[in-house]
Amino acid sequence: MLRRLTRREGLAMAGAGLLAGGAAPDHAPLDVLARRKGLRFGTALGAEGLADRGYLALVARECGALVAENEHKLYALKPGAPDEWRWAGADRIAAFAADRGMFLRGHTLLWNRDEFAPDWLKRQGLGSQAEGERWLTAHVRTVIGRYPQIRSWDVVNETIDPATGAMRDTVFTRAMGADAVEIAFRAAHEAAPQARLAYNDYMGWGPSDAKHRAGVLRLLERLKARGVPIHTFGVQGHIPNGDAGNVVVFSQADQREWRAFVDEVRGLGLDLVITQLDVNDTVLPADPTRRDAIAAGLVRDFLDLMLDYRELKQVLVWGLSDRHSWLQTWWPRPDRLPKRPTPYDAELRPKAMRAAIADALRGAPERTPWT
Repeated sequence: MLRRLTRREGLAMAGAGLLAGGAAPDHAPLDVLARRKGLRFGTALGAEGLADRGYLALVARECGALVAENEHKLYALKPGAPDEWRWAGADRIAAFAADRGMFLRGHTLLWNRDEFAPDWLKRQGLGSQAEGERWLTAHVRTVIGRYPQIRSWDVVNETIDPATGAMRDTVFTRAMGADAVEIAFRAAHEAAPQARLAYNDYMGWGPSDAKHRAGVLRLLERLKARGVPIHTFGVQGHIPNGDAGNVVVFSQADQREWRAFVDEVRGLGLDLVITQLDVNDTVLPADPTRRDAIAAGLVRDFLDLMLDYRELKQVLVWGLSDRHSWLQTWWPRPDRLPKRPTPYDAELRPKAMRAAIADALRGAPERTPWT
């Protein structure tokens, strides 16, 4: 039997005009609401979105920050051979951002997971530590050098194994060990000394993610202790976080655990960015109204907590509309219904999540913005 809606979920529905008598939503662009508080709001944009004029118009209206969904990743830039570069998609996203004066983030220079490394690289390997360092340094410098407009890079992505809290065993660490992460950050800083450099990961808030959180903290502490140029911690914000894909609550106990984790990160002197916000609704109710309300409630609770930190400078969703969300194919629902993970539905209509994000931004404390 489905549970009753919570007060928070009901308010989210009312804010989106989904309940009888609900007030009409305020459709001031989300980036406008964010900038009033010293924040920026934005989204990921990929190849499919670039081909969708209606979607691009929505992105241009709502967003002041942009990140390429896949186009800066190694497997997209060099899919087939060591000397083959494919810049077209990344160049188009950079041009779209530049034409509209949008803050552009880069994602990612080193995705330290073998399953997302190109086959040619896994076959040939990187040789010795010195050879690996030369290769990685050259790659980082080449990518950064092509996009001087990018002022914030996810230098390293998801290098911690959530099952153990240790660094993943990959083609990069097999050549360079744990130094692979440090090498990437130092190369990025040399190539773009004014850019804000981030470590980005998806650790969740529940007890099952405790090892993941602890491993991320150990990594950040090690980088800071060694004087590595890292300025920002990227919280992906995929809800449910972690790999299980079935956590649909953000309880008071969860919030205490999560706040303790974020407090530790803040104590290291790092800024914060929510880099990939969405809701995996795999196990949420089939009814779209109920599903949207629950998702909006989760997003509002998460944002209320995160926006309480003045170190948080940007909020980016991983897709602005359900029609361009990776979750449609990554974790299909058992009932095969389309997923509803983003602020706008597949017809580009605002959902309860959009209202929840707007309300959270309105209620956020002011902060000093990034310049």
